Amino acid sequence: MRQMGLAFSPQTTVALAVLSYSFCSGSLVLVNKLILHHLPYPSLVITVQLWATLLFIQVAEAFNFIEVDPIKWKCVKPYLAYTVAFSLGVYCNMKSLSLSNVETVIVFRALAPLLVSILDALFLGREWPSMRSWGALGLIALGAYGYALTDEQFQTQGVMAYWWPTLYLLVISFEMAYGKKIITGVDLHTKSGPVMYTNMLGWPPMLGFAAMGGEYGRLWTHMESTHGEGGTIFPKAGLALLLLGCVVGTGIGYTGWWCRSKVSAASYTLIGVMNKCLTVLVNLLIWDQHAAPEGIVSLSLCLLGGVLYKQAPMKKFSKEETDEEGISLIKQTADEEEAETSSVTGNSTKSRQNAPNSR
Repeated sequence: MRQMGLAFSPQTTVALAVLSYSFCSGSLVLVNKLILHHLPYPSLVITVQLWATLLFIQVAEAFNFIEVDPIKWKCVKPYLAYTVAFSLGVYCNMKSLSLSNVETVIVFRALAPLLVSILDALFLGREWPSMRSWGALGLIALGAYGYALTDEQFQTQGVMAYWWPTLYLLVISFEMAYGKKIITGVDLHTKSGPVMYTNMLGWPPMLGFAAMGGEYGRLWTHMESTHGEGGTIFPKAGLALLLLGCVVGTGIGYTGWWCRSKVSAASYTLIGVMNKCLTVLVNLLIWDQHAAPEGIVSLSLCLLGGVLYKQAPMKKFSKEETDEEGISLIKQTADEEEAETSSVTGNSTKSRQNAPNSR
């Protein structure tokens, strides 16, 4: 965005990025659940939200409120794989919300940091998690398993009740790791750049998902029956919620990429899990389709594991290794790394003195 003359410390910047992303992420889960109650067309709903974000970007750029990177093929190519994962992840999330309760989605999302931590160490230049962090991730997995044992849908439908949440877990783990990789490796200079590319490339697959899910046929049938009865095609409450979802969806597009640029892939994934605590509390007040008390305890165990997790530091590469591998993440300073760690995990640590300098 255009310079506003505001300067924040690294700690404050990370905190603002985390809080803004947390607010949008937690809100969008609840808003989308409400939208699907009135408009049961998950892929079409997401398509409208993606179009709304693109419209916002174009209008804001036209009035010189923001700057946007020009579209370049060299930038499109690396975002294609991410867009496929992004679109599939959104679709799986919406399908999970439409077929089960919010807690199911949250618990499976809680397993994602375990997978992303492995990807962090293998591909993104992070150290392997400490014993404390492995224990915290194990606690999250234990809580998820305890939830499954108390879930009524699991008891009646078995493993098939978790088909969409499991697919969501796998897809979002790849998305989180790959998203961190491209944000440090693709030459975009504005915050609107990643948002524009993901939304621009994301809506065509969503229309395809809508066709696969039979949403066009259901929508047409609904319109014909409503028209014959002389009623309103779309309820006003559903349209109002859809508008709200467009606003929140635009917000999560910006805050998500901002937060991702400030923390590790695993920490970013974990933040997405932790901010769902408020979502669960609100969900308990709104719907009666929520987990039993034993399930809520298991969910709390997952959140406790998230509190105990500590972000892994960057690996220490020699100059030769850095030059040969081209690992851009090494360019982060030690002070910035410690600021991110303390802001995300709440752990106060001393700054490392011997981290490699940026070249």
